[in-house]
Amino acid sequence: MSLDKLRNLYKAVILDHAQMPRNFGKLAVFTNETTVYNSICGDRIHLTIFVENDQIKEIAFDGEGCTISKASASMMTQLVKGKNIEEALEFSKIFSDLAAGKQHKEQDLQSLGDAQVLVNIMEFPARIKCATLAWWGLDRALLGKEKEEEND
Repeated sequence: MSLDKLRNLYKAVILDHAQMPRNFGKLAVFTNETTVYNSICGDRIHLTIFVENDQIKEIAFDGEGCTISKASASMMTQLVKGKNIEEALEFSKIFSDLAAGKQHKEQDLQSLGDAQVLVNIMEFPARIKCATLAWWGLDRALLGKEKEEEND
């Protein structure tokens, strides 16, 4: 596949998730929640998660943000729904490592599903916080850090 076709595919996946986000809203019943901010572009993501027997049974997000932050939150919620906490945190670590420029096996990259297309965003330093905001919120919510905070 040519590089232009690949870039167009990536754009299409990102726009699809941003325009029709999966798991958008707020859960009526949840066990974990957090709100995270990116003051650089004004993104705000509020996550609600229902965990039962160490498994993420339901997850939702709401808030305002740019195309990248909304698409990333949609991809993240779709990926971790139904997974246990350890798996979800491992996906988050892989994504965060990639954002920091660390290398991972191709298998790890593929385990991220649609979110692997966001790795190309990491070429633009100003957009890294947009892409990682929801993942940072996931870590905070699952690890019990519920205070509202900016993503530094």
